[in-house]
Formats: sequence, structure tokens, C-alpha cells
Amino acid sequence: MRKDHRPYYLKRFYNKYQKWYAGYFLAPQFEYFGRGLVFMKPQHVEVFGGPVYLGDYSTVIATPDRKVRFAVWPVWLGRGIIEIGKCCLICPGTRIMSATSITMGDGCMTAQNVSISDADWHGLYDRSKPIGNTQAVTIGNNVWLGDSVIVGKGVTIGDNAVIGAGSIVVKDIPANAIAVGNPATVIKYLDPDIPMKTRTDWLSNPAKLASDFELIDRALMKGNTLAGWFRSLLFPRKGD
Repeated sequence: MRKDHRPYYLKRFYNKYQKWYAGYFLAPQFEYFGRGLVFMKPQHVEVFGGPVYLGDYSTVIATPDRKVRFAVWPVWLGRGIIEIGKCCLICPGTRIMSATSITMGDGCMTAQNVSISDADWHGLYDRSKPIGNTQAVTIGNNVWLGDSVIVGKGVTIGDNAVIGAGSIVVKDIPANAIAVGNPATVIKYLDPDIPMKTRTDWLSNPAKLASDFELIDRALMKGNTLAGWFRSLLFPRKGD
């Protein structure tokens, strides 16, 4: 599909449905369910155990083939927690699994298929032993985890760091670093003389941002009709 053929009112209705679904079915599963959250395909978001905190104005995107999963080991009462800050972006296939503590700061981004875990989940020598070694994971503000990044137990990633696609993080990454590889190694640092705009900055006026997106949607979908949308679904042609 090259274009969204739905009439604007239909997209708006679907967005309201997604917001209702998230508020009705997902919100009760979170310890904190932030203000202004955006869920895309919320029926493919899974929350297991708790507590899980999701900060204000964060966006969670899931798809049928790449569910987003938040899981806290439920056996050890009082242990295990997931805390996600404000204005974060969680993309399809992200898995965050905690037995001790996983903390993510404000304005962070996880690309597709990111995995964050604070435990081995089995003993190294006693494979019947659940959990195994576990150490807290701390991710700073404005951290970007690229496609298919794996973050292991006991890791701290500093503010503004970027982890390249496919990297496996098993040691601390300092602030403002760009790290890649297996194991992830720092290859350079961000230029301190170049201004940084974060998702937190971008979402500082959420009402205006929502209004801007609405204007864009109206312009892009101008002239779309219900009949035209059905035609594109049932009788697609080149250019659709």
C-alpha cells in the first residue's frame, strides 16, 4: 500500500478505538499508566507480572508478528520492576524482562526486536534453578537502542548513548557514546558542540503536536472516500 485510502473520519475513529482499548484492557495491568500515551495495535502488547511503570507521553507500537512484551518474574514478591520514563518510544518486537530492576530514563527509543533482561533466567550449573544470576539494568535519558540490540544484566547505559543495530551490551556504556558490536564497544562520542533535540523536547507541547498531526492527516487524506477505500481493498491497482 502506497497510500492510506481511508477517509479521515475513519482513521480518527480507529485511533479513538485504540486509545479506548489501551485504557480499558492495558491500563489495569500497569502500576503507573502515564498521561497522553499512544498505543498502535495495543491488542498486541502483553504485560506479565508487575510492577510495570510507563511514563507520560510515551508511544508503544506493536504488530501481530512482533508483539511488545513487559514481563516481571512473579515468584519473588517484592523483587522485579520495570520503570520506563516519559516520552519514550517502544517499537515492535521489544521485550523487557525483569527479575530485579530495569529502569529506562526519559526520551529513550527502542527499535524493532530489542531485548532487555536483568537475569540469566537459569543457573549456569544448575539448569533447573530459576532466575540464575540477576543484576539491575539502568538506562539513562535519551538513549537510542538500535534494531535487535540485546542488553544484558548488570549494565548501565549513560545519557544520550546510541547502541548500533545487532549489538550485545554486556558492559557499561558511558554517556554520549556510540557503541556497536558483540560485545558492544565504544567507537566514538557525540559532538558536544552540536545541539541535541530529544523526544522530551519534541513532546514539550503535546497539545500542539497532536494538532499538527491532525492537520497533516487531514491534508494527506483529503478527498478519500469510504467507497474508494473499499475499492482499494477489494480491487487493488497499481499505485494503491
